[in-house]
Amino acid sequence: MKQSTLLVLNCLADGCFHSGSEIGDAAGVSRAAIWKQLQKLIDIGLDVESVKGKGYRLVGGFEPLERCSIQRGLSVECAALVSEIDLHAEIESTNVNAMKRIAAGNAKGYLCLSESQSSGKGRRGRHWVSPFGHNIYLSFVWEFDGGANQLEGLSLAVGVEVAKVLIACGLQGVALKWPNDILLNGRKLGGILLEMSGDPAGVCQVVIGIGLNVRMNKNMAIDQPWASVSEQLASVSRNKLVSGVLNRLVPMLNTYGSLGFSSYQALWESLDVYRGKKVTILSGNTSIKGVACGVYANGSLRLLVNEEERPIYGGEVSLRLEDDT
Repeated sequence: MKQSTLLVLNCLADGCFHSGSEIGDAAGVSRAAIWKQLQKLIDIGLDVESVKGKGYRLVGGFEPLERCSIQRGLSVECAALVSEIDLHAEIESTNVNAMKRIAAGNAKGYLCLSESQSSGKGRRGRHWVSPFGHNIYLSFVWEFDGGANQLEGLSLAVGVEVAKVLIACGLQGVALKWPNDILLNGRKLGGILLEMSGDPAGVCQVVIGIGLNVRMNKNMAIDQPWASVSEQLASVSRNKLVSGVLNRLVPMLNTYGSLGFSSYQALWESLDVYRGKKVTILSGNTSIKGVACGVYANGSLRLLVNEEERPIYGGEVSLRLEDDT
């Protein structure tokens, strides 16, 4: 983002109306160039309102992600385990940056955050809509020395911790969908993407990617029902949410190798939006219908098919309500 555009954004960050001359003075541009700068903000998904006689305002205001604000919100235990907070205005993907850091070495505790992503991704390679300044795009690196077996159910445990933070903030209707979706009243609020590097049987590094809709513009085009934290919590702080998530996520990762998913199984099932419902599992060109009965201690889905229970593992599969297929 160019400096002049950033200065216009800073001028409008308070969510109040500002005249064209005021914005021009703040950004050091002529009044004729102001609309061009405002259009750039609109192009990256920000909601700019124009009212004759009042000027311009950024609906809802703008709170930038700030390293110092995030650090102030961290517990002593968590702060000791976060080795670096790497902030960006725009990058390809926070997970991609985290994987690059792993390749460069000494990545344990590395945290990457960005205001926007040009190529954000979810499970199964799906594009993750990542407009500027609206949401949380976060990737954290942790190291495990017991191989991939220690990672069973990890994405589900991450979901539990994120859900706890949201519920503690006062959000009502938070639920989880196997294997890695966070829902709000049945609509997608966030997602989790884990990527591994290293020795599957020994020391490995895991990138925990979390995308969370916080202040999504209502006009944003997304190909599924979605939700945003601001629907219920209008004044929510993204920096405080990031700190809150880290305060639960990082200590959990520090003990997960010894505790495993079994200590999260009951908690996850208590938030399972599809438990006891008829669902369809899609994998490539095949589909399996059954009743979702919770999860096993390794994080696989318990699916009742023709009165016989069978495990369904994550990966390239999709879970849907039977009526939605």
